[in-house]
Formats: sequence, C-alpha cells, structure tokens
Amino acid sequence: MGERERMNRRGLLRASLLGGVLTGCSTAPGGSSFDAGPPLAPIRARTDRIFDIAVCLRPFRSAGPRVDTERVGDTLVVHNYGHGGSGWSLSWGSSARAVRLAMQASPGEVAVIGCGALGLTSAILAQRAGARVTIYARDQLPQTTSARATGEWTPDSRIALANVAAPDFGTVWEEMARTAFKTHRDYLGLPGTPVEWIDQYAVTAEAPHSRPSGVESSGVSAPAVDFVSYSRRIVDLTPKWRPVPADATPFKAKSVARSEIMVFNIAGYGHTLMNDFYIAGGQFRRAEFQAPWQVAALGKKVVINCTGYGARALWKDETLTPVRGQIARLIPQPEVRYGLVYRHVLAVPRRDGIVVQSFEGGERKGYGDATETADRAEAEQAVTTLAEVFSSAGWSG
Repeated sequence: MGERERMNRRGLLRASLLGGVLTGCSTAPGGSSFDAGPPLAPIRARTDRIFDIAVCLRPFRSAGPRVDTERVGDTLVVHNYGHGGSGWSLSWGSSARAVRLAMQASPGEVAVIGCGALGLTSAILAQRAGARVTIYARDQLPQTTSARATGEWTPDSRIALANVAAPDFGTVWEEMARTAFKTHRDYLGLPGTPVEWIDQYAVTAEAPHSRPSGVESSGVSAPAVDFVSYSRRIVDLTPKWRPVPADATPFKAKSVARSEIMVFNIAGYGHTLMNDFYIAGGQFRRAEFQAPWQVAALGKKVVINCTGYGARALWKDETLTPVRGQIARLIPQPEVRYGLVYRHVLAVPRRDGIVVQSFEGGERKGYGDATETADRAEAEQAVTTLAEVFSSAGWSG
C-alpha cells in the first residue's frame, strides 16, 4: 500500500493543491470528466498574519481509550479518556459507551470530571438519559486542551498501537466512530456553523514515491511506533480521494487529489455544546482534583472521569503517553473554504482562523513529548512552507 493511502487512512493525507480558479468540469486523462469544484481563493500565508499559537498534549494509550469502571468507596467511577488524536472525532461514540455504563446504576444525578470534548459530550448524553448533571473542572472548554485541537474528522488518529490493541478493539472502535459520525451530523447547518464539510486538496510537488515509505524529509527523529489504522472499516462514510489533473490548475504539481472531510469549528461547536448543557439544566463547578478520594468525596453515586492527559497524574495511569501537537492560526478568511496539505503542512479553514500545522515526522511527531511551550519558529516555518503552494502560481499574500 502506498504512502498516500496510508496517510489518507489516518486523516493525515492532505498534501494539497491550490492555485488559481477551478470552475466547471474538465476532462481528466483518459477522457473521463471531473468536477473541478468552486473557485479557489488563495490563503494569505504570511507569518505576520499568525495571531495565535497553541499546544496540546494528546492523551494516548497504546491499548486504546479507557472506557471502563472502578469503585472508589461508594462511588462508581466510569473512565472515558485516552483518545490520542481522535478526541473530538470519537467523542459522541466513546461517551455513549461511558454513559451506558454509568446509567446501569440508575443514578438520578451524575458528576462529570472534565469539560473538554469528552466531558461535554458525556454530560449531554447523561442528561438525555435522564440524569441531572454537574461538571466539575478547573476550566471550561475554551481553556482546555480540547480547544487546541486541529478540528478535523480523524477517528483513528493515534488511537492505539497495532501490537498492543486487543483483537476486538477494531470492532469497538468502529461502533464508536459510526455513533460519533451520526451525532456530529446533527450539528450541520446550525447557527455558528459548529460542524461542516469542506473540500480537501492534496498536492505533491515531487514525483510520487520519491522517498521510501516512512522516511521523513528533514531528518526529524521520531520513535518507531506503529499506530493502528481502521479507516477501511468506515470507507462508506466519506468520499474517496480522486485525482485532479495538475494541468487543469495554475499550480505546478506532480500530482493533485481532492476529497471532502468533516471539520469541527471548535469555538462555535464548543459554544453550542455548552449552551445545550446549560439549557438542559446542567451546572458547572470549578474544581481541581489531586487524588481519587477527592472525587469520591463529592458524594455522587456515579462519576464519569473525562480528564484526558490529566488522568496520568490523577489516576496514576502510567499507560498514558503525551503526544505534543501545535497549531498556528492565521487571521480568518471567509472566502477560503477548502483544506490542503503540502510538504507535510496541513491547513484547515476553520471559522475562528485558518489552522496551520506541521506534521513533519508523520503521526510519530511529538510522541512522548510533554512540552507545552509554543514554538514560534515551528509555526513560522509551517506558514512559510504553505506559502510556496501559492507563490508558485504567481500569487502573493
């Protein structure tokens, strides 16, 4: 299997195109037609347009997310954490499993620890199941690591290791992915555009397969880890990648492809989820926990633990490995409604800013790195690389 297919399976293939205006239908090699899509406005990729740089630590567990129960005194704790790079993507599906476990105890009231993507979806689903819910957390969503995610539908991004995940985990993952996908669809078309579909372009400047699979271009050293890939189980959910004739665009490229992907506009999505939670009678209490006994001291019959990487310290879970990820945001451009990847740089046109992320090193980038300090040089290099795809077409920002 080629490098393009591998990256596509994990939501990392986006080595995109862009150049001038693509309109109407053109003829692809061999005489078949293709839909060129709407006109494409250039991204103004300049380093002086970076207005935010954020770092998150993805909570990775080699066996996959932890969704199970334990007793702490008289309290039933349902764990729901460790989703690697798939927290937003799997949130509703994983939280549905957690809430089923929680409601087996028939609680009238449920406490949720954590207010990120997993905490909010767990809280809302528990409300829908009939429980009164209070969220206990140090921060609300805008200050959590969930708010620093890229915002793309990537349900098997760094979700488990191939040689560690249980044989039946693929089936569990598929259930979570399909459940989450179905629920995300309910947020399409709402005010604030919490969820939307965009075109995604992939552009390759060098000849295809010019370097062996897995060999990076800049000498970035990364651990030899083999993440599982399950996307073949859900190929019916998203469009396939299709080639776009390079000579039909003003961009100079060896190969160009296009697909479509679901995007979470995290600011708007988070605002919608918080409103849904409060409208249903939810309460938020600011709190920090250093030990499980403090969770039990809340006096709640059932607690759903959605503390992400924080579970490593709180629950002494040494199986959690940090995977550092950094995004830079460029000033929003409402006219840019496509994503792309070019030379290991991903661009995602969220409504709260165009997200630019370097993935030099592939999914192994940042593995085991707990550094949360923003790297301005990394951000500027990613934006400068992104600018090449437009300057080559004679554009300037």
